[in-house]
Amino acid sequence: MPEVTALYITLVVLAVAIAAIIGWLLRGQRSTHEKLAINASWQEQIDSHRNEQQRLIEQNKTLMNQVSHLQASSEEARKRARELSRATQLASTRRDDLQREIRDVRSSLEAVLTERKQLQSDIATQVRAGEDRRQKDETIRRLSRELDNWHKRVPPLIERYRVRNAEALRLESDLAAAQRRLEQLENARSDGATRIEPVRDPARLTDGRGASNDPSEGQLFRHDDSHKAPAGGEYRRALRDDLQVIKGIGPSIERTLNELGLFRYQQLADLSENDIDRIAERLKGFHKRIYRENWIGQARGLAGGGTP
Repeated sequence: MPEVTALYITLVVLAVAIAAIIGWLLRGQRSTHEKLAINASWQEQIDSHRNEQQRLIEQNKTLMNQVSHLQASSEEARKRARELSRATQLASTRRDDLQREIRDVRSSLEAVLTERKQLQSDIATQVRAGEDRRQKDETIRRLSRELDNWHKRVPPLIERYRVRNAEALRLESDLAAAQRRLEQLENARSDGATRIEPVRDPARLTDGRGASNDPSEGQLFRHDDSHKAPAGGEYRRALRDDLQVIKGIGPSIERTLNELGLFRYQQLADLSENDIDRIAERLKGFHKRIYRENWIGQARGLAGGGTP
């Protein structure tokens, strides 16, 4: 074992002292660094707290502004709510007024509809009355035409009656003369026997007249010394007129009229409304045509010797 000397101890003590000084210096430096770090950390925390406080202050201001705005908005909303309430009340009042007006208008409309129905009924009644008046006027015109036809037919009928009456009187006179002659012959026969003499001239018995089987020939033409009945075609032409001369009458219509017993112009001139209806039954659709083409007027003109 080496010998421990004082120098060695001194060196050890110096080394320990130097080590202690170095350690103390290093510890002081580390403490300084730690203090600086702690101070920096605390400064950062302080700055952070300051910034946070400033942020909170700004946020508080913002919140205060928002609260102010919200209070103002709330007040505005309350005002608007009050205005809306008043508007709602006014609208409710207006609605009630409108409902009353609607009821009044509905009542007026019902009254107008009732009046319109009444007017329609009155108009329909007036239309029916007008139709009845037109029918009556048409009946009056038809009866007037018939009356005019009868007025026009009466004078010829009266004249014909006078002629027939005079003819009847003449026939009665002839009959009385024949009866007197018959009585004379009866008296003569009672006085003596009847004497039959032979006929020396048979032609004188006929007196130039031939026999006929047509019964209408004896009815339409009578023997007269001043007028002799025409014979053959002249006789047939004397019985009928040419109805086709009248405008609107053709061969087929003339045949139909002949079938209805119309042969003369005078017969067409004397047509009554009933006769026209009877013709229209055979000639469909000719009722208005007879008046439109004036058959009666044309026949009157031809019967009077004129033109249609």
